[in-house]
Amino acid sequence: MPEEQINLNIVEGDPFFAHEVSINFTPTQVVLDFKCITPRVDPRSKARPSFQMKHNVIMLEPWHAKAILDVMENTIKKFEEQYGKIQKPKSVIAAEKKQKAQQKHPAEHAGTTAAPSYLG
Repeated sequence: MPEEQINLNIVEGDPFFAHEVSINFTPTQVVLDFKCITPRVDPRSKARPSFQMKHNVIMLEPWHAKAILDVMENTIKKFEEQYGKIQKPKSVIAAEKKQKAQQKHPAEHAGTTAAPSYLG
C-alpha cells in the first residue's frame, strides 16, 4: 500500500510584542492573555491621553502550560548563563518610583493630566 501524503498550510501570525500578560485558569485550561499597549495621538481627544491595546489569547491544557514553564525556566537559565542576570531596566524602575510618588502625594500633582499606567 503506498504511503499517503498530506498538504500542510501554515498561516503565520503577526509578530507581537507583549508589554504585559495576565494569566487565569479554569479546571480544564490555563489562559494566557498577552497585551501590547501603546500611546497614540488622537486629535479628537486633546484633554485625555489615548492608548491602543492589542491582545492575543492563548488557551492551554494545564499539563501543556507546565511543560511550557519548564521550557521557559531552561531558556532563561541558558540566557542568563550567556548574557548575565536579567534585571529590570533602570528606566522602568524610575517610572515606577515616579508613579508611586504621584500616588502618595496627589495634591502636588493637581492640575496635571496623569497618563494611565501599564507598569502594574
